[in-house]
Amino acid sequence: MTQNMREGEDDAAVFNACIAGGACMTGARLTDVSPRHQFDEPRLAAWLGRHVEGFGSDMRVQQFVGGASNPTFMLSTDAGDYVLRKKPPGQLLASAHQVEREYRAMAALRETDVPVPSMRALCDDPNVIGTAFYVMDYLEGRIFRDATLPDLTPAERSAVYDQLNQTLAALHQVDHRAVGLEDYGRPTGYFDRQIARWIKQYRGAETEPIPAMEALIAELPARVPKDEAVSIAHGDYRLENVMFHPTEPRLIAVLDWELSTIGHPLADLGYNCFMWHSTSPSWGTLEGVDFATSGIPREEDYVAAYSRRTGRGDAIEDWNFYLAFAVFRLASISQGVYARALAGVTPNAGEAVNGTPMLAEQALSLLRRG
Repeated sequence: MTQNMREGEDDAAVFNACIAGGACMTGARLTDVSPRHQFDEPRLAAWLGRHVEGFGSDMRVQQFVGGASNPTFMLSTDAGDYVLRKKPPGQLLASAHQVEREYRAMAALRETDVPVPSMRALCDDPNVIGTAFYVMDYLEGRIFRDATLPDLTPAERSAVYDQLNQTLAALHQVDHRAVGLEDYGRPTGYFDRQIARWIKQYRGAETEPIPAMEALIAELPARVPKDEAVSIAHGDYRLENVMFHPTEPRLIAVLDWELSTIGHPLADLGYNCFMWHSTSPSWGTLEGVDFATSGIPREEDYVAAYSRRTGRGDAIEDWNFYLAFAVFRLASISQGVYARALAGVTPNAGEAVNGTPMLAEQALSLLRRG
């Protein structure tokens, strides 16, 4: 489940992009390329030899293990290592798995204060390996799957969360026009469009009455803030989607830009701060953390630090809306996935459990809290 920042995104792609985490460039298991994802490796090597300066020879391809929505591969050569991200095989919705957007966002941010991997090449010719793909530099680093950071010291935890906060603030201060992303998304009316879209998505997948969803559908539109701030929005910004230095608590790359767009910066922040309310380890949760001793900041301190860094002052008006909006989106996505499971479109349909009621109750509680 993820906060889909860009209109037109398929809910299955959104769900997969978030639940799976994304492509790890290190710290993940590698395996032989699965039969479903095999492609013509000599043809790929020849294409890269023409389009990536100094690419090298004797290319070896391995696949990263994990459920990322876009299959990801390690390319090892005698000149160095690279990472390839591609669309999955088969018929895809036009709005899903847009590796082209990932490439464009990271390429645009290369000379900014937002750390991203170096982009090497984008190929939209399906004749090379069957789908569009891009290649970027491989980075050595750590991706933290457990938001409580159990293996770090309090000082290191504090630094990690400060880096996460600082980087999000830096992203939202990038002038999207100056870096060539002026047409990357619609700059106004973001929340109105998104609420309407996700109401429609929910109605199309509805399987049972969920009173909390009905209450959210009635109350959220009236709570849309007048603030029309505009920035590059990552769309899935959380600890699992950034990389840290191998030994230092220093953020070296923001990954998984598939859902990025031009949107409202506080949608990113609200989504990021769901960690303080989530109970799902697979998504990211801080449940049970002692904020007085762990080094991990309280939510209000994290938000205040972001506000200071972006010049917003000490308080964000109707913070509850941004949190509730994020969880409402997750609830709508969850309903779509559940409906497809019941229809037998997804694996394990017999074990399908609808998480929407719990998420909707949580969103409503956040919206209405004092």
